[in-house]
Amino acid sequence: MSVAVLFLLGLGLLEAECRCFFNRTQDHCVCYNLSQESVDSIIRCLPASVVEFRGGDLERYAAFPISDPDDNTIESLGSLGFRKIIFGDLLVPEVLLARVLRFFSYTHIQELVFDSCVFEGRGNWDRMAGEDLPISSLRFHNVSSAALTGREQDLSSLSSFLGALQELSVTTSCLTSLPCAIGRLFTALRSLDMAQNSLGDESLMPAFCSGAFPQLRVLSLQRNNLTSYHSVCEGVQRLRELQHLDLSQNKLRAAPSSSCQWPLSLRSFNLSDAGLEEVLTPLPPSLEVLDMSCNHLHTVDVSLGSLKKLFLSQNMLEAAPSVRNYPLLDTLHLDNNSITELPWDEMKNLRDVAAADNPYMCSCSEAGGLQALAAVGQLGQGWPQHYMCHAPPHYQGRLVEDVPVSVLQCNSAAVIVPICIVLVLIVVAGA
Repeated sequence: MSVAVLFLLGLGLLEAECRCFFNRTQDHCVCYNLSQESVDSIIRCLPASVVEFRGGDLERYAAFPISDPDDNTIESLGSLGFRKIIFGDLLVPEVLLARVLRFFSYTHIQELVFDSCVFEGRGNWDRMAGEDLPISSLRFHNVSSAALTGREQDLSSLSSFLGALQELSVTTSCLTSLPCAIGRLFTALRSLDMAQNSLGDESLMPAFCSGAFPQLRVLSLQRNNLTSYHSVCEGVQRLRELQHLDLSQNKLRAAPSSSCQWPLSLRSFNLSDAGLEEVLTPLPPSLEVLDMSCNHLHTVDVSLGSLKKLFLSQNMLEAAPSVRNYPLLDTLHLDNNSITELPWDEMKNLRDVAAADNPYMCSCSEAGGLQALAAVGQLGQGWPQHYMCHAPPHYQGRLVEDVPVSVLQCNSAAVIVPICIVLVLIVVAGA
């Protein structure tokens, strides 16, 4: 095996003894503390499609001589069955990474992941200019590096590689900004995950400037430092292809006169756990999925003609929203609210209703309606154990399933009146 192939396999070089573990069932091989002398252990990973390298300090190899690949090296790299490589717990000199990354162009690796890594220094990426890599997914989790601001020229040499990426994830990495010029390099990107960073309202306009991420479909900004609903709207409104937006776990507030229009392409909107006490408006007009669970909503009084799925669990609702406001709705989740009665007659045409852990008033009508929904499988998980009666007193603490709802027990008049009429007719006929 050539030095170049060994180096590509063992980017986590250390002098400690190598340990590689291949899980044939999962097709996943994990190696710890590799050394140059540990070729035999690395070979165990050759049948795997997912290879993970953990632990190492590459600083001593920053000047490691790496020559251009010869025909044998190219053939060896092309024969590798790896589809995904994970590098974890590494100190990575960027100058070394810049020299090694071009070898990936001879492989079939589709996904590259850096987990809990520290990138040190600045590399010279000139030799990557025009280089095409098979990698379509690039993920960074819990990494640290030099700030991206001022690195636009450095990364422009990667335009061919970055312009072909389909998925990019930079999570839990203290990211505070994304320069406009860098966003413009990702011309084919479909999915961008920047969850659990430190992005603020003011950072979104430059990140999603005109020409940046022109093909983006999915964007996650979960758990950042976003506070202004209006500013977020203005920041992403240039993403004309955006279909799925996740703003969950931010603390959002709306200006009284917000008039920003969300991208018309937006279909799925996640506003869960955003500290909301009211439904923020305007909402994207063509939404099909809206998640506002885990907030402090008391009412939901909006109409969305295209909405198909509405998630409102873990709020403070005392009444369910009218299904008539959502003519295409097929899914409604209302678990863990303060709802005593459901408009079950409206809900009978829905495919999926979840309304567990509410304090139900178990009248004959209400209990009967819930039992009818459960009978056709619409209540799904949670029935019957999490559907309890809160009132009237003689049913408190009982399962809704156990409430008797026969005509005789629920409406004795419906039985007594006909009997009385029959008796009267018999008496009249006898007279």
